[in-house]
Amino acid sequence: MTAESEPIQPTPSVAEANRRTIETIPPSSEDFQDASRGLLAVPDVPVILSRDGKQTVWDFVQYDFLREAGDEAAPSSVNASLWRQGSLTAQAGLYQVTARGPRAVYQVRGYDLSNMTIITGDTGLVIVDPLTSFETAQAALQLYRSATEDSRPITGLLYTHPHVDHFGGSRGLFADRNGNPPLGLKVYAPQDFLDHAISENVFAGPAMSRRADYMYAPRLDKTPTGQVGAGLGLTISTGELTLVTPTDYIGGPQHQPVSAELWPASNVISWRPELYQATIDGVQLVFQLTPNTEAPAEMNIYLPELRALLAAENATHTMHNILSLRGAQVRDPHAWSKYLTEAIQTFGEHTDVVFASHHWPRWGKENILTFLANQRDMYGYLNDQTLRLVDAGYTGIEIAEQLQQLPSSLADQWYNRGYYGSMSHNTKAIYQRYIGWFDGNPANLWSLPPVEAGVQYVKAMGGPKGALTVAQQAAEAEPPQYRWAAEVLNHIIFAAGDPLPSGQTDAYEVPSDILQQAKDLQAQVFTQLGYGSENGTWRNFYLTGAHELQNLPVAPISKGAADLVKSMTLEQFFSALAKSIDGPQAATEQSKPIVLRWIVTTDNQMCVTTLRNGVLVYVEGGDPLARTTDATITLSREALERLALAGHRFKENFDDEVAKGTIQTDNQAAADTVWDYLRFPDPVFPIVTPRPARPNYQAPGPVTG
Repeated sequence: MTAESEPIQPTPSVAEANRRTIETIPPSSEDFQDASRGLLAVPDVPVILSRDGKQTVWDFVQYDFLREAGDEAAPSSVNASLWRQGSLTAQAGLYQVTARGPRAVYQVRGYDLSNMTIITGDTGLVIVDPLTSFETAQAALQLYRSATEDSRPITGLLYTHPHVDHFGGSRGLFADRNGNPPLGLKVYAPQDFLDHAISENVFAGPAMSRRADYMYAPRLDKTPTGQVGAGLGLTISTGELTLVTPTDYIGGPQHQPVSAELWPASNVISWRPELYQATIDGVQLVFQLTPNTEAPAEMNIYLPELRALLAAENATHTMHNILSLRGAQVRDPHAWSKYLTEAIQTFGEHTDVVFASHHWPRWGKENILTFLANQRDMYGYLNDQTLRLVDAGYTGIEIAEQLQQLPSSLADQWYNRGYYGSMSHNTKAIYQRYIGWFDGNPANLWSLPPVEAGVQYVKAMGGPKGALTVAQQAAEAEPPQYRWAAEVLNHIIFAAGDPLPSGQTDAYEVPSDILQQAKDLQAQVFTQLGYGSENGTWRNFYLTGAHELQNLPVAPISKGAADLVKSMTLEQFFSALAKSIDGPQAATEQSKPIVLRWIVTTDNQMCVTTLRNGVLVYVEGGDPLARTTDATITLSREALERLALAGHRFKENFDDEVAKGTIQTDNQAAADTVWDYLRFPDPVFPIVTPRPARPNYQAPGPVTG
């Protein structure tokens, strides 16, 4: 909804369902006690501004309605269970998690989607997961220093996994040094961290960024009829994304598992295979690698001195995603369950507090063991029961309808509720992981695209007016059939689009008044579905969809990509370039390969790229198949990075650099021919409406997305 319009009110059936939800779960005040335990300081500013002071990247005040809710009943426009979760995640400030002697663990919460953890070392601070943005990490560190009067330097930095909300603020920790860490600072991450950080944030970056706007809804009003959080946290900050590149990889050549003979008694826990250890500024740390759980590369961290377990994002106060709605690789719930079993066996008897990079800690051994075991059982149940029904021949959609709830012994735990992941989209994701997108029915093997399907469905329902009547009847039924109404309305809206050039359907005219009525009704249907969602990201998707049906989409806020580009290998750089090639046009127009030989002087590296058959092929060193080189390009690594960040001006910047002499080539025309096939995405591609005809649109931004 726009700020100017009156918000849509929940229908009686949605309001009643929202109220009843809270009655299905045993009441407990423990989470509110734990979420406030150890509070030392609250935010001392209403907002966090961008580095240039022109934009707000994080707003504390806008969530006051959640933070101050107390024991008030949830408004009828919010699922009561989600309202409770939003009230908990809205708590913001500096918290002491645990301490013993000079060693202590603090967390800054409510400054971003994630938490920043601060461990006191012998001479300075060890930071874990420094939030999403330069600005929020800087503010979080300032809060700690102000509250504790501890001005010691940062002596170590760790990333538990390669999602941007766990590394994007890293340079903000060194704002007093213009974002540059001191020489020799050790930065630790799990093996393969950088590969996955780049693959997730670069290769499919534009699509994920656009969908993340739906998932976290940072632009929606923060009100009971708008965004009330995302379940895992409030939302994602919109500041500058940075990355201090890791220097040490747990599981890499520098850090291999410790043998039983070398296992010190000071580690507290018993030796087990595949455990790693390191001491950072006097802080003893034990690492458990947990690949293919919440992220492809992830690790739990145990602090023996404090009997404290940092569970990364493997155990939080919500059912997590097996497949994030913004898009990602499908995760492995079996591995997730297995590694939680391993964590229980390894650390459980020797842990007094467990905390994560989201939400609040849990204290007490028995409490922790129950929590970890129930989270483990949840992911195991999702995996096993989905596969049971897969083998019985059910499709992903059918499985989601059958497995709508966990067993009560698991569902009655607030931390197993579907605030971020859900039973519905997680079971479909598991189906996808094992079986793929195709359900085996040949009727679904070659489905019509949305515009063409829309035209045929609308015709079959008697035309646009008849289809609209069907949708209206579904929305007004008792109980309302919102899911069917949304499906019918979607067909009407897409029937008005331009069919794909390869399609068999001619353009179809939906009268403008019918189309507007369909959009208005779809916005109302989406709003009711959002209001009724216990899942924070479902609510955000529905309400953002409703908003975009009545307002033009806005480009995702650019967070910068310079550090990611600087961290890329040559192969990753040219892989990112290759996915921007218009393959059909290049294959049609270029009958002979175009071979470019690259010499990067800074690193003394050489490679060959060949445009052939519509593919930009990268070969490290020399390519024996490329017998003739069309052009040799010599440049520094810095010049290469400037090209990457040029975005849609790639060709122009290449030519400018050649003119200035910072890039040398013996055949500029050959290189420019390749660049002529580069296409860059529209950052605001439509989601709930058909794609408009915008040929050769060139969006600003880095070539890597």
